Amino acid sequence: MSYKIGFAGTDGRTLLSALVASTATSDHYQDDFQGVVIRGMPAMQPFSETMKWPVNFISTADNSKKGYAAAIIEALKNGTIDCVMPMPEDLLLEGLVDELEAAGFLDRIIGFSREGAFIEGDKIACKYLCRQYGIPVADQWYEVDAQNYENVLKTCLLLLDEFGGAVLKYPYSAGGKGSRIILNAWEIKEVYDTLIKDYKKNYKRLFGKKSKWPLLIESRMSGVEISFNILIDKNGNFQILPTSMDYPERFPGPASKNNPITGGMGSISPHPMETSDLFDMVAENIVKPLIKALREKNMLRPCLVYPGCFLTFDNNMAPTRIRVCEINIRPPEPEWQPIVRRLRNLGALIKATVEGNLNNVAPEVRSEQISICTALVTGSGGPQNQKGYPGSCTKGEPVHIDFNYIKKKKIQVIPSAMTYSEEEKLFKSDGSRVVYCNVNASVKTGETRAKLAEQLRKKVLTAFENGKIRVIPRENPEGNRLDLRNDIGNHFEIAEELLQQR
Repeated sequence: MSYKIGFAGTDGRTLLSALVASTATSDHYQDDFQGVVIRGMPAMQPFSETMKWPVNFISTADNSKKGYAAAIIEALKNGTIDCVMPMPEDLLLEGLVDELEAAGFLDRIIGFSREGAFIEGDKIACKYLCRQYGIPVADQWYEVDAQNYENVLKTCLLLLDEFGGAVLKYPYSAGGKGSRIILNAWEIKEVYDTLIKDYKKNYKRLFGKKSKWPLLIESRMSGVEISFNILIDKNGNFQILPTSMDYPERFPGPASKNNPITGGMGSISPHPMETSDLFDMVAENIVKPLIKALREKNMLRPCLVYPGCFLTFDNNMAPTRIRVCEINIRPPEPEWQPIVRRLRNLGALIKATVEGNLNNVAPEVRSEQISICTALVTGSGGPQNQKGYPGSCTKGEPVHIDFNYIKKKKIQVIPSAMTYSEEEKLFKSDGSRVVYCNVNASVKTGETRAKLAEQLRKKVLTAFENGKIRVIPRENPEGNRLDLRNDIGNHFEIAEELLQQR
């Protein structure tokens, strides 16, 4: 009998997790696992049927927490799923775990209750938690009133002088787009005005016009950004999964007012700077004190935490210091995709997290493998001359995929912002990140990771440039509305050049 794992959400990580759970073959865990998508996007089920993927689907009444809760509870009652792992943070922030607890299924879901979800949902409260338990964060951080520009200006100038940069953060859920970097005094007012414009409605909804609007301002951290995904069970056992590197900026180069932070344009695993020492450092400096905090505050339960960190290294490229940018409480998108493609035992890890015996189930990682995920996003143009992702996007245009080509080239396409017309038998774009292209391969004897990563990068780029995956613009049937970052994966080469100079 199979162990059925529900993955609740709509984006690409949801479908891919279910697919990996169903298909990955472990050398040590022989259980039969079945991945189940709870809701998903409209195109996912017909796409999976086209690809003959062994993934089941459960629909929900709508995209609300209540809609998910009703579908999950019914599926747990009738045995359609044995446990569930929510993917978007909003479900946890809005109390999905609490809904399942009221129905008697608290021990069947991975994630924090509404009370514990502040770890991601309130970045300022999380900073205080980190301070209390000695979890390292930015050297300086301040809680200010977003409506008090004079204080914002003073704080930014102070941090610019001492640290060469400041970061403004809308402290609540922002889909990965709430951080704004300031590198010089000329940018302060413009960056501030843009952030207030983007989140004024949120602030008014939460606090009204007269109350203080909390804003987090922290010193800019230098070094290498590395993300970690950690599974924790109810007994405080934990496992750190393989690392990944995100490409959050819309275009190559540092984030700026013309190069906004997005929900993620791509990711690679392992992180080019991953070492065994890193895992020890993360365990001692972040995971163990966090578990201590959760235990003492009665919030310890099966969960996944995802701290984004900055690392500094010595001249031998050994890690010397780690600091946390923020701690998230769900799998990241798209960083999760190349991670799970390298895991042989995702199902066993999730089952152990639920059952409380993670100490007996270690990640079974394809250590020799490079995995790259590239998002193909809606580009500019359309009836209203839309700016394209992450701004306004044209919707409803046909998606063309040469399935024979992608199968031959071993490119895995994961649909995300796509719909499906049953009448026309046609996939259509729904804006934003339309599809993800995943490629992976093992490093051969005598081959460098950089060389392999470059081959994988070019494989996706060639498919894109030759129109093998495209969204057909209304104004140009021969064109392609999609766009991508063409540098996803090149940091393996940069890392090798650094290491060769030692």
